[in-house]
Amino acid sequence: MSQVRPAPSRWRRLRSRVVAGAAFAAAFAWPAWAQPTFQVFDPDHTRFSFELRTRWGQKVAGVFPRYDGEVTTLADGRHQVRIRLATAAVQLGDSERYTRLARGERFFNAPLYPYIEFLSEPHAPDLVRTGGALRGKLTLHGVSRMETFVLSAPACARPGEDCDAIAQGSVSRYDYRLDGWQLALGDRVRFTMQVRLKPGVFKHHEAKPAESRSNEGRSNESRPADGRVPERKESFR
Repeated sequence: MSQVRPAPSRWRRLRSRVVAGAAFAAAFAWPAWAQPTFQVFDPDHTRFSFELRTRWGQKVAGVFPRYDGEVTTLADGRHQVRIRLATAAVQLGDSERYTRLARGERFFNAPLYPYIEFLSEPHAPDLVRTGGALRGKLTLHGVSRMETFVLSAPACARPGEDCDAIAQGSVSRYDYRLDGWQLALGDRVRFTMQVRLKPGVFKHHEAKPAESRSNEGRSNESRPADGRVPERKESFR
């Protein structure tokens, strides 16, 4: 006995309803599991530093004690890093004179360019555990360029939580028009990032935790964002 099949027009209508219902359910289910989340830096274990060499081989080292940033887990599971450093707070050792010069118009020019910003390309979450290239857009002295930093192989199973996640890389200061003291300083600026994350994962529609400060005066000021990590221009408090 042959099976009775529904008329073609009726079958098409039934299939359209099933597809529409599935799409409707998926549209409402998506935000429940795909909402981006983020973690902020732990100021007690996070440090951003840089160094240059003089034409005579001496090292000039500095730190950025004021910063803001986060690691976002995107809807597809990849990670994205955002970092912003305050140039007005840069310090060169214990030298007030060198610190003032670094903040001045012949170098970082903090009044005109108050932030150094880095926004990584989305990358696999395993990168922090395996080490490797961390590529992203660096904005420095009013110039934006793609740069690559290298994440070191970690010293523990959970880098960024139980030990520092460390990334290093050097850039040409002439690429960013940092052309002061050409006779005294070399071209390369080497950045080092030592990062740990505070416990707790937050959704991007939630408020971030209150600012915390370490005994050394390092601070981490973070603000909420929607979706992907944006390039934000609000000022430090």
